[in-house]
Amino acid sequence: MAEAYPAEGRPRRRGRKVLIGFIVLLLVLAGLLVVADRVAAGVAERAIADQVRQEIAKQDAQSAAPQVEVGGFPFLTQVLDGRYERISIQLTDVRGDVQGDAVEVPKLDVDARNVTASLDTLRSGRGDVVAESVDGRGTVTYESLAKLLDRPGLTLGERNGKLAVTAPVDVLGIKLTVNGTADVTVAGNKVALRFNDLTADGLPNVPLARAALTRYAQGISIDVPLPELPFQLNLRKVEPKPEGLVVTADAANVPINSAG
Repeated sequence: MAEAYPAEGRPRRRGRKVLIGFIVLLLVLAGLLVVADRVAAGVAERAIADQVRQEIAKQDAQSAAPQVEVGGFPFLTQVLDGRYERISIQLTDVRGDVQGDAVEVPKLDVDARNVTASLDTLRSGRGDVVAESVDGRGTVTYESLAKLLDRPGLTLGERNGKLAVTAPVDVLGIKLTVNGTADVTVAGNKVALRFNDLTADGLPNVPLARAALTRYAQGISIDVPLPELPFQLNLRKVEPKPEGLVVTADAANVPINSAG
Protein backbone atom coordinates (compact mmCIF):
# COMPACT_ATOMS: atom_id res chain seq x y z
CA MET A 1 0.00 0.00 0.00
CA ALA A 2 1.42 3.41 -1.08
CA GLU A 3 2.33 5.80 1.71
CA ALA A 4 0.27 9.02 1.72
CA TYR A 5 2.06 12.38 1.86
CA PRO A 6 0.48 15.72 2.81
CA ALA A 7 -0.41 17.98 -0.09
CA GLU A 8 2.36 20.54 0.42
CA GLY A 9 1.43 22.42 -2.78
CA ARG A 10 -2.04 23.47 -1.58
CA PRO A 11 -0.95 26.35 0.70
CA ARG A 12 1.24 27.67 -2.10
CA ARG A 13 -1.65 27.56 -4.56
CA ARG A 14 -3.90 29.38 -2.09
CA GLY A 15 -1.18 32.00 -1.56
CA ARG A 16 -0.91 32.54 -5.31
CA LYS A 17 -4.67 32.98 -5.61
CA VAL A 18 -4.65 35.57 -2.82
CA LEU A 19 -1.77 37.43 -4.50
CA ILE A 20 -3.46 37.34 -7.89
CA GLY A 21 -6.71 38.56 -6.33
CA PHE A 22 -4.86 41.39 -4.62
CA ILE A 23 -3.16 42.42 -7.88
CA VAL A 24 -6.50 42.34 -9.73
CA LEU A 25 -8.05 44.52 -7.00
CA LEU A 26 -5.21 47.01 -7.30
CA LEU A 27 -5.63 47.14 -11.07
CA VAL A 28 -9.37 47.72 -10.72
CA LEU A 29 -8.81 50.50 -8.18
CA ALA A 30 -6.13 52.06 -10.40
CA GLY A 31 -8.52 51.94 -13.36
CA LEU A 32 -11.27 53.58 -11.31
CA LEU A 33 -8.87 56.32 -10.21
CA VAL A 34 -7.83 56.97 -13.81
CA VAL A 35 -11.48 57.17 -14.87
CA ALA A 36 -12.30 59.50 -11.96
CA ASP A 37 -9.24 61.59 -12.82
CA ARG A 38 -10.31 61.99 -16.46
CA VAL A 39 -13.92 62.74 -15.48
CA ALA A 40 -12.70 65.48 -13.14
CA ALA A 41 -10.46 66.85 -15.90
CA GLY A 42 -13.42 66.91 -18.31
CA VAL A 43 -15.55 68.83 -15.82
CA ALA A 44 -12.77 71.38 -15.24
CA GLU A 45 -12.13 71.74 -18.97
CA ARG A 46 -15.81 72.53 -19.60
CA ALA A 47 -15.89 75.03 -16.72
CA ILE A 48 -12.76 76.80 -17.93
CA ALA A 49 -14.01 76.78 -21.54
CA ASP A 50 -17.20 78.56 -20.44
CA GLN A 51 -15.20 81.23 -18.64
CA VAL A 52 -12.79 81.66 -21.56
CA ARG A 53 -15.79 82.10 -23.87
CA GLN A 54 -17.01 84.91 -21.63
CA GLU A 55 -13.57 86.54 -21.74
CA ILE A 56 -13.52 86.50 -25.55
CA ALA A 57 -17.02 87.99 -25.73
CA LYS A 58 -16.05 90.64 -23.17
CA GLN A 59 -13.36 91.88 -25.58
CA ASP A 60 -15.83 92.19 -28.49
CA ALA A 61 -14.04 89.47 -30.40
CA GLN A 62 -15.69 86.52 -32.06
CA SER A 63 -14.46 82.95 -32.28
CA ALA A 64 -15.68 79.40 -32.48
CA ALA A 65 -16.17 77.61 -29.17
CA PRO A 66 -12.78 77.32 -27.43
CA GLN A 67 -11.19 73.91 -27.09
CA VAL A 68 -9.64 73.52 -23.64
CA GLU A 69 -7.33 70.78 -22.44
CA VAL A 70 -5.98 70.54 -18.90
CA GLY A 71 -2.54 68.95 -18.79
CA GLY A 72 -0.67 67.19 -16.01
CA PHE A 73 -1.34 63.90 -14.25
CA PRO A 74 -2.75 62.99 -11.85
CA PHE A 75 -5.39 65.64 -12.20
CA LEU A 76 -7.18 65.12 -8.90
CA THR A 77 -4.12 66.22 -6.92
CA GLN A 78 -4.05 69.42 -8.98
CA VAL A 79 -7.72 70.01 -8.17
CA LEU A 80 -7.07 69.62 -4.45
CA ASP A 81 -4.02 71.86 -4.67
CA GLY A 82 -5.83 74.46 -6.80
CA ARG A 83 -2.83 74.71 -9.13
CA TYR A 84 -2.58 73.28 -12.64
CA GLU A 85 0.62 72.64 -14.56
CA ARG A 86 -0.74 73.60 -17.97
CA ILE A 87 -3.98 74.60 -19.64
CA SER A 88 -4.04 74.62 -23.44
CA ILE A 89 -6.69 76.73 -25.15
CA GLN A 90 -7.33 76.63 -28.89
CA LEU A 91 -9.42 79.34 -30.50
CA THR A 92 -10.45 79.15 -34.15
CA ASP A 93 -11.97 81.70 -36.53
CA VAL A 94 -10.99 84.60 -34.28
CA ARG A 95 -12.22 87.93 -35.61
CA GLY A 96 -12.10 91.48 -34.35
CA ASP A 97 -13.36 94.67 -35.90
CA VAL A 98 -10.45 96.89 -36.94
CA GLN A 99 -11.42 100.18 -38.56
CA GLY A 100 -14.40 98.54 -40.22
CA ASP A 101 -12.46 95.54 -41.53
CA ALA A 102 -12.28 92.10 -39.96
CA VAL A 103 -8.75 90.85 -39.45
CA GLU A 104 -8.92 87.09 -39.60
CA VAL A 105 -7.00 84.82 -37.24
CA PRO A 106 -7.99 81.28 -38.28
CA LYS A 107 -6.26 79.72 -35.29
CA LEU A 108 -4.92 81.02 -31.99
CA ASP A 109 -3.17 78.57 -29.67
CA VAL A 110 -2.78 79.72 -26.06
CA ASP A 111 -0.62 77.87 -23.56
CA ALA A 112 -1.17 78.85 -19.90
CA ARG A 113 1.35 77.58 -17.34
CA ASN A 114 1.13 77.24 -13.57
CA VAL A 115 -2.52 78.16 -13.39
CA THR A 116 -4.14 78.88 -10.02
CA ALA A 117 -7.85 78.09 -9.75
CA SER A 118 -9.63 77.03 -6.59
CA LEU A 119 -12.19 74.26 -6.65
CA ASP A 120 -14.83 76.78 -5.56
CA THR A 121 -13.96 79.00 -8.55
CA LEU A 122 -14.38 76.12 -10.97
CA ARG A 123 -17.68 75.10 -9.35
CA SER A 124 -19.25 78.54 -9.06
CA GLY A 125 -17.58 80.44 -11.89
CA ARG A 126 -16.78 83.21 -9.40
CA GLY A 127 -13.21 84.34 -8.88
CA ASP A 128 -10.12 84.43 -11.05
CA VAL A 129 -8.32 81.67 -12.87
CA VAL A 130 -4.81 83.15 -12.94
CA ALA A 131 -1.91 81.95 -15.07
CA GLU A 132 1.69 82.62 -14.09
CA SER A 133 2.64 82.77 -17.79
CA VAL A 134 0.67 82.72 -21.02
CA ASP A 135 2.06 82.21 -24.52
CA GLY A 136 0.02 82.68 -27.66
CA ARG A 137 0.64 81.82 -31.29
CA GLY A 138 -1.74 82.83 -34.04
CA THR A 139 -1.94 83.38 -37.78
CA VAL A 140 -3.16 86.41 -39.73
CA THR A 141 -4.23 85.44 -43.23
CA TYR A 142 -2.68 87.10 -46.27
CA GLU A 143 -6.18 87.55 -47.71
CA SER A 144 -7.14 89.63 -44.68
CA LEU A 145 -4.03 91.80 -45.05
CA ALA A 146 -4.62 92.28 -48.78
CA LYS A 147 -8.17 93.42 -48.00
CA LEU A 148 -6.79 96.10 -45.65
CA LEU A 149 -4.32 97.31 -48.29
CA ASP A 150 -7.27 97.72 -50.70
CA ARG A 151 -5.36 97.56 -53.99
CA PRO A 152 -7.10 95.79 -56.91
CA GLY A 153 -5.31 92.59 -57.91
CA LEU A 154 -2.78 92.74 -55.06
CA THR A 155 -1.77 89.39 -53.57
CA LEU A 156 0.48 88.62 -50.63
CA GLY A 157 2.40 85.51 -49.69
CA GLU A 158 5.62 84.14 -48.25
CA ARG A 159 8.84 83.95 -50.27
CA ASN A 160 12.08 82.75 -48.73
CA GLY A 161 10.91 83.73 -45.26
CA LYS A 162 9.81 87.24 -46.27
CA LEU A 163 6.45 88.85 -46.99
CA ALA A 164 6.11 89.05 -50.78
CA VAL A 165 3.74 91.17 -52.86
CA THR A 166 2.55 90.95 -56.46
CA ALA A 167 0.25 93.59 -57.92
CA PRO A 168 -0.75 95.13 -61.24
CA VAL A 169 0.07 98.84 -61.58
CA ASP A 170 -0.32 101.53 -64.21
CA VAL A 171 2.82 103.64 -64.55
CA LEU A 172 2.73 106.46 -67.08
CA GLY A 173 -0.03 104.65 -68.96
CA ILE A 174 1.91 101.37 -69.07
CA LYS A 175 0.41 98.32 -67.35
CA LEU A 176 3.09 96.54 -65.32
CA THR A 177 3.33 93.88 -62.63
CA VAL A 178 5.01 94.91 -59.39
CA ASN A 179 6.95 92.36 -57.33
CA GLY A 180 8.86 92.78 -54.11
CA THR A 181 9.16 92.03 -50.42
CA ALA A 182 8.48 93.87 -47.19
CA ASP A 183 10.16 94.25 -43.85
CA VAL A 184 7.76 93.01 -41.16
CA THR A 185 8.26 94.22 -37.60
CA VAL A 186 6.35 94.64 -34.35
CA ALA A 187 5.18 98.15 -33.48
CA GLY A 188 3.42 97.99 -30.15
CA ASN A 189 0.44 95.72 -30.76
CA LYS A 190 0.56 96.43 -34.47
CA VAL A 191 2.34 94.76 -37.36
CA ALA A 192 4.43 97.21 -39.38
CA LEU A 193 4.72 96.44 -43.12
CA ARG A 194 7.39 98.35 -45.05
CA PHE A 195 7.68 97.64 -48.78
CA ASN A 196 11.12 99.04 -49.62
CA ASP A 197 12.20 96.73 -52.42
CA LEU A 198 9.70 96.81 -55.30
CA THR A 199 10.54 96.16 -58.94
CA ALA A 200 8.57 95.97 -62.18
CA ASP A 201 9.77 94.47 -65.44
CA GLY A 202 9.48 97.00 -68.24
CA LEU A 203 9.50 100.02 -65.91
CA PRO A 204 10.69 103.05 -67.92
CA ASN A 205 14.08 104.20 -66.72
CA VAL A 206 12.95 107.74 -65.98
CA PRO A 207 12.65 109.54 -62.62
CA LEU A 208 8.89 109.99 -62.97
CA ALA A 209 8.32 106.24 -63.35
CA ARG A 210 10.58 105.39 -60.40
CA ALA A 211 8.79 108.00 -58.29
CA ALA A 212 5.42 106.41 -59.15
CA LEU A 213 6.73 103.02 -58.02
CA THR A 214 8.01 104.57 -54.79
CA ARG A 215 4.60 106.17 -54.12
CA TYR A 216 2.92 102.81 -54.64
CA ALA A 217 5.31 101.17 -52.15
CA GLN A 218 4.59 103.91 -49.61
CA GLY A 219 0.85 103.50 -50.12
CA ILE A 220 0.90 99.83 -49.16
CA SER A 221 3.36 100.28 -46.28
CA ILE A 222 1.08 100.43 -43.27
CA ASP A 223 0.82 99.55 -39.60
CA VAL A 224 -1.74 96.78 -39.30
CA PRO A 225 -3.75 97.02 -36.05
CA LEU A 226 -4.60 93.56 -34.77
CA PRO A 227 -7.76 92.78 -32.84
CA GLU A 228 -7.25 92.94 -29.10
CA LEU A 229 -5.65 89.66 -28.12
CA PRO A 230 -7.28 87.79 -25.24
CA PHE A 231 -5.64 87.22 -21.85
CA GLN A 232 -3.69 90.52 -22.05
CA LEU A 233 -1.30 88.99 -24.58
CA ASN A 234 1.35 91.37 -25.91
CA LEU A 235 2.68 90.93 -29.44
CA ARG A 236 6.38 89.97 -29.49
CA LYS A 237 7.28 88.59 -32.92
CA VAL A 238 5.87 88.28 -36.43
CA GLU A 239 7.09 85.79 -39.04
CA PRO A 240 5.88 85.31 -42.63
CA LYS A 241 4.95 81.65 -43.15
CA PRO A 242 3.22 79.89 -46.06
CA GLU A 243 -0.09 79.90 -44.17
CA GLY A 244 0.07 83.60 -43.20
CA LEU A 245 1.77 85.97 -40.80
CA VAL A 246 2.44 83.99 -37.64
CA VAL A 247 2.30 86.20 -34.56
CA THR A 248 3.79 85.26 -31.20
CA ALA A 249 2.62 86.92 -27.99
CA ASP A 250 3.01 86.46 -24.25
CA ALA A 251 1.86 87.74 -20.87
CA ALA A 252 2.52 87.09 -17.19
CA ASN A 253 0.33 86.81 -14.10
CA VAL A 254 -2.99 87.37 -15.83
CA PRO A 255 -6.53 86.04 -15.35
CA ILE A 256 -7.66 83.84 -18.22
CA ASN A 257 -11.31 84.19 -17.33
CA SER A 258 -13.86 86.86 -16.55
CA ALA A 259 -14.12 87.18 -12.80
CA GLY A 260 -17.62 86.67 -11.47
